[in-house]
Amino acid sequence: MSEFINNRELKTTTNPIERLTILRQIFKDLYNGKNINEVKAHFDAFIGKVTVEEISQLKHEEMLDSDLPVEEIQRLYSLHTDIFRGSIETPTRNNRPEDEPGHPVHTFILENKAIDQLIQSRVQVNYEKFLQEDSEENIYKLLEDINLLLDIDKHYSRKENLIFPYLEKYGIYGPTNNMWRIDDFIRDSIKEARQKLSEYDGDKQTIASVMNFIIQEVTNMIYREENILFPMALQNLTEDEWVKIAHESDEIGFCLTGPANVWKPERNHLDEKAISEGYIKMETGLLSLKQLELLLNHLPVDITFIDQDDVVRYFSHGKERIFARTKAVIGRTVQNCHPPRSVHVVEELLEDFKSGKKDTEDFYIKFRDKYVYIRYFAVRAENGEYVGTLEFTQNIDPIQAINGEKRILS
Repeated sequence: MSEFINNRELKTTTNPIERLTILRQIFKDLYNGKNINEVKAHFDAFIGKVTVEEISQLKHEEMLDSDLPVEEIQRLYSLHTDIFRGSIETPTRNNRPEDEPGHPVHTFILENKAIDQLIQSRVQVNYEKFLQEDSEENIYKLLEDINLLLDIDKHYSRKENLIFPYLEKYGIYGPTNNMWRIDDFIRDSIKEARQKLSEYDGDKQTIASVMNFIIQEVTNMIYREENILFPMALQNLTEDEWVKIAHESDEIGFCLTGPANVWKPERNHLDEKAISEGYIKMETGLLSLKQLELLLNHLPVDITFIDQDDVVRYFSHGKERIFARTKAVIGRTVQNCHPPRSVHVVEELLEDFKSGKKDTEDFYIKFRDKYVYIRYFAVRAENGEYVGTLEFTQNIDPIQAINGEKRILS
């Protein structure tokens, strides 16, 4: 440990600044290869119990070398959980909205129970049978379990797109960025397990490696959510914000189960004002705000606008969105709307737009059953000043299927 810690008496401290300094040093020691048992002993001696507020102030990314191999990053994240396990103080609250059926946290916990049951009663059992005998039947059963586990994407997506933005609003970034990266590791591992099992070539060791990671990290994530993320969110988010989260959860979907009821809080001040009937006069016409919104939502494309400060200001809300969007992203920086591993791509594109190096950029990908064309446009004022970026997303499968002619008279 650091000289600072070595020179202290062997007892816990209550000074907030000292505690945060020691916590940061403890995690630096982990990154520098110190033995987990030694680090945990120092944690117990100098910190003892840790609060979710203290955890929210830790920014692991500041201490983590982005050039580390993925396997090392995964190992370190797992050690984070080992350090905190059993040492997190449960906040005292007068009311417990998470106990009310239909509250978003109540639903998240229901899903976690279903995920844990799937892991313990099916995945773990069929994985052990596979290790004993990699028969076609045992491979099929394990593959069936993995296909069910793919549903976890909805659970993680709701967490990332609905809870994380509000935590960021309150200045809490570290745990959310950290957790999103682990979510992606888990998603990738589940997909890898499905592919390896579907194309099984007798390499049992590769299957064992990815399955061990899935079982361990899915279980660890349940602990992180229920002991760190949810208490942190319940302490910071207002009732109105939870109402918005509950309202928008259906758009993303649920994992293995769903809400036990429709949540109706005792006090709900959520402002559901109708759109003003005011008008907007433009160079080529005049539209009411209602007409403008309907017009944008009827376009056969999804559009999102990001302002000059990289803040999401608007997205259209058509009937068949390609990528999930929730109202929680409004006012959030676009960098924090993307998984950590792809943020550098977003930043490079925005920098090219701001500098004038580029005005457009196109991408096209296969996404589920669609062929998606994604276009980005630098939006500039008459004098060339950069005012934002327009994202334009379209399913072009129907367009590619067109042949011949269809005239308006026919």
